[in-house]
Amino acid sequence: MDDESIYGLIPLQPNPPAKSQRYKSVFHDAVRDEVKLSKAQSKTMGAAKVPLDDPKNFLKKRQNEPKFPEKKSFSRTNVDQKKPAVPKRDEKPVMGIKSNKNFVHTNAVDTIMSVARKPEPRYVDTSGGTINNLNSSGLVPSFTKKEDYGTVPKYLVKRKALNEENHEAFQNYLKEQRERGALCKISDEERETILSGLKKNWSELHLQYQGLSVVTDTAPKKARKERMEAEMKQLEKDIDTIEKHRVIFVTDSF
Repeated sequence: MDDESIYGLIPLQPNPPAKSQRYKSVFHDAVRDEVKLSKAQSKTMGAAKVPLDDPKNFLKKRQNEPKFPEKKSFSRTNVDQKKPAVPKRDEKPVMGIKSNKNFVHTNAVDTIMSVARKPEPRYVDTSGGTINNLNSSGLVPSFTKKEDYGTVPKYLVKRKALNEENHEAFQNYLKEQRERGALCKISDEERETILSGLKKNWSELHLQYQGLSVVTDTAPKKARKERMEAEMKQLEKDIDTIEKHRVIFVTDSF
């Protein structure tokens, strides 16, 4: 009863919230004009004015009929291969011709003397008994039955001949250089000494590399690690090169 007031006897109408102004882009008019300019005129309704044909170009008689090629005389190519003529109605066939051949005996002899036909190789791949041809399945090595099986391919023969020519040309070049005195062959002892020295250097460098700290948190540590990795990689490359080539020549021109 304390909240009762004369102002609350008449219910007040709620005021609806004011609507915000609708958003409109500043490019709305420009886009609308651009669409109107690019729109095809009379795209669905047809041209506004249908162009009329020239009255002089009227439709003439048989103008739209199909045109066939010119007629050519027909000539048969197999004139000399004619079938025998049909007998006339007054011609009677030869009657009473009999043969003394015993067809039963002949068929029996042919069957006995004939070679038994080999069954086609087949295989079953399902529990229901589905039969498939074995020769065309790819399970049989049919490539061994080819005429050129076991022979060297032509491209390998050509490649071998090309390698031999290149090797011969390189040997001639080395011979000329040796005659001029520009090349000097390394002996086996020198080669083994160089190879053992490179492996020793790699082992020492690898031992130092293993002693580096795991965390490379500073620039000097990172630079040292990268430098040692590059040196080890170069040593591995040199060792691999010397091990692959038994004969090594050196020159003073470089």
